[in-house]
Amino acid sequence: MMNPICKMLGSKHPIIQGAMANISNPELVAAVSEAGGYGLLASGSVSGIDELQEQMESVRKLTSKPFGVNLMARNPKSKEYVDVIADFGIRAVTTSAGSPNELAPLLRGRGIKMIHVVPNAALAKKAEAAGADAVVAEGMESGGLQGNNGVTTMVLIPAVVDAVKIPVVAAGGIADRRGYRAAFALGAQGVQVGTAFMTSRECIIQESFKHLMIRSLETDTALVGRGRVFSRAIRTPYVANLLGEEYKGDLHDIAKEGEVSNVMISAGQCVGLLKRIRSVKEIIEEMVA
Repeated sequence: MMNPICKMLGSKHPIIQGAMANISNPELVAAVSEAGGYGLLASGSVSGIDELQEQMESVRKLTSKPFGVNLMARNPKSKEYVDVIADFGIRAVTTSAGSPNELAPLLRGRGIKMIHVVPNAALAKKAEAAGADAVVAEGMESGGLQGNNGVTTMVLIPAVVDAVKIPVVAAGGIADRRGYRAAFALGAQGVQVGTAFMTSRECIIQESFKHLMIRSLETDTALVGRGRVFSRAIRTPYVANLLGEEYKGDLHDIAKEGEVSNVMISAGQCVGLLKRIRSVKEIIEEMVA
């Protein structure tokens, strides 16, 4: 029987590349799709319809394989993107950062599958009720934006699997074959991967960032933010300053060099499992082996 996520996406493997603002460049998206996964463009970092159209065309020049787009529910432009995405032939999107209630009927009306990102079982049930075709259950180990009441992937996945009847994609802390297999053991039918692809040769981030990531430990990230919204990032001198901490040099001398010391690099805790820069194809092949 065909994996339901592969059937939904049209991909060889049930591996979705997490959409990362200003990082999910066409080269990365195309490389993931070419390797059998499902690459995602991040619509949250485009200026409008024209730029999104250009990015989709750039991906299509690099691969004939299926790829998708992430739509941020709170972004008012997302509704405008539905038609251009549908006209381009995108078969499935992920939605995140807000309620899927308004986007769901628009996507359904254009025949596009919607996979909504959720941090807990209660919101997974709401997404299912709104018409989501699947959910990405994202644990607090993940990099980037998240809430202040996170649940670990180990607990979250079975909780969401028990709560909904639609397929569940696991995200947060998945970087290699072990995490991939564990996700299925917990009941997921696919995975979403972000941090591991940031260290790929095809990713647009600077080489100094990649070298910092592959030298980081699993304890070298921190949650930065206030109120209900946080972001998990590598603990650089800049991040330590935001946290009101003294930077102790735990991330080696490279963290003190130039641009690396003055930025916030979003990354999940699985950064501590990544030890070398590889191609997207190598990352995916190792994961599914």
